[in-house]
Amino acid sequence: MTITEKLLARAAGVDAVKPGDFVNCALDMVLANDITAPIAIQEFRKLGADRVFDPEKIALVCDHSTPNKDIKSAEQTKLVRDFAAEHGITHYYEADGGGIEHIILPDKGIVIPGDVVIGADSHTCTYGALGAFSTGVGSTDAAAAMATGECWFRVPETIKVHLTGELQQWVSGKDLILYLIGLIGVDGARYQSLEFTGPAIDTLSMAGRFTMCNMAIEAGGKNGVVAPDATTMQWAEGRSEREATVLASDDDAEYVRVVEIDCGTLEPQISFPHLPENTKGISDVGEVIVDQAVIGACTNGRLEDLREAAEIVKGRHVAKGMRCIIIPGSHDIHLQATREGLVETFLEAGCLVSTPTCGPCLGGHMGILAPGERAIATTNRNFVGRMGHPESEVYLANPAVTAASAIAGRICSPEDL
Repeated sequence: MTITEKLLARAAGVDAVKPGDFVNCALDMVLANDITAPIAIQEFRKLGADRVFDPEKIALVCDHSTPNKDIKSAEQTKLVRDFAAEHGITHYYEADGGGIEHIILPDKGIVIPGDVVIGADSHTCTYGALGAFSTGVGSTDAAAAMATGECWFRVPETIKVHLTGELQQWVSGKDLILYLIGLIGVDGARYQSLEFTGPAIDTLSMAGRFTMCNMAIEAGGKNGVVAPDATTMQWAEGRSEREATVLASDDDAEYVRVVEIDCGTLEPQISFPHLPENTKGISDVGEVIVDQAVIGACTNGRLEDLREAAEIVKGRHVAKGMRCIIIPGSHDIHLQATREGLVETFLEAGCLVSTPTCGPCLGGHMGILAPGERAIATTNRNFVGRMGHPESEVYLANPAVTAASAIAGRICSPEDL
C-alpha cells in the first residue's frame, strides 16, 4: 500500500484498502475556523447532539477575519468562542497564542505523524507534510465529525511525484509546487493523493514541505503527503505528548502515475492570473508592475519565510507607491521575528507588519485590491477577485521573489537587485 492507503486503513481499523474502497475512519482531529465553524455549529445543533465526541480532538481557530474586521466577523467569532467554552474544547485559538490554523496546529503538536484529520478549510491538506492524512471537507461533514468523531472517505489513487536535483539559490518548496501545478494543471490530481518523494524532498526543510502539501489542493488533490524521515521527527520532537506513528509506502505500492521532476534546472516560478497553473519561470516574466506585495498566509507565513524576506529587504526600501504587507503566521512566530530583529528590518524598509491573519489571502481585510491593481503574494490562490476587486490581479511567488518585487516595484528575482 501507499502511505495514504496505510493511514486510512489504520484509521478504519482494517488490514488493507485499495483505491476506490469506501472506509469509515476514526479521526484524530476535526478543525474549523471563524468562517466555517459557525455553519458547522448550526448543523451540529440540528443533529440534536448534546456534546462533542471529544473536546481534545476538536480545534476551532479564528483566523480569517481576525482581529474582527466588522460587526459580522465579531458575531461569527463570538459564536465560535461561546461554543468552545460551552463544550470545553481544548484547542480554541483566537488572539494570544493563536494564528493561522494550518501553521499553529502542526507547530503546537496538535497534529502529528500518523494522524487522520479533516478540516472545514480546503488547505487542511497542509499536515500531510508530517506524514499524516489530512483533507478539507464542508462544514456539514465537520459538524457530523464533531458529534461522532468519524468521517467516511473514498480511498484515492496516488500520484508519485519524484523530485531530484539540487535546488538553485532562491528556489524553494513554493517553486516546486507551482511548477508541478503548471505541469499537471489545477485538475491534474483531482481526488488523488500527491505523494512527494525523492532526493530534493529529502533535503527540503519542513517549511518547504508544508508549503508543498498546502497547495496540493490547487492541483485538485485529495491530499498531499511526505513520508516521515529524520527531518520530520527532529522537527516534531517535543511538540506533543502523543506518540507519533511513522508510516511509509511499500516498495511494491501501486501508483496511478509517476511524475519525475529534475529540480536542479528550475528557477523561481511565478503564477500569473487567474489560475495557479498559469506558471512561468522568473526569466520569462517580462515587465510586470505591481502595487502591493503580501508575504505570509498558511502557505508562506513561517519564520523561515520571514527570515528569507528580511534578508532581501535589509538595508533597502520598498518602491515608491508600493505597499508591502508582512503577516507572521502565528503569535509565536511574530514574537520570535520580533526578537530576531526581523520586524524592525521590515519596518525600516517601509513594510507594514500585521498581526497573524488570513486577511488579504481571501479578500477579507488587511490588503484589499482596487480595480486595476496588481499584487504579488506568497499566498496560494490567484482566482478572479481573490484579493479584492474582480478587475485586480494576483501573482503567486515565493517569499524571496515577493520581497525583491516589493523593493523594485515590479516582479523580479532577488538577483536583479
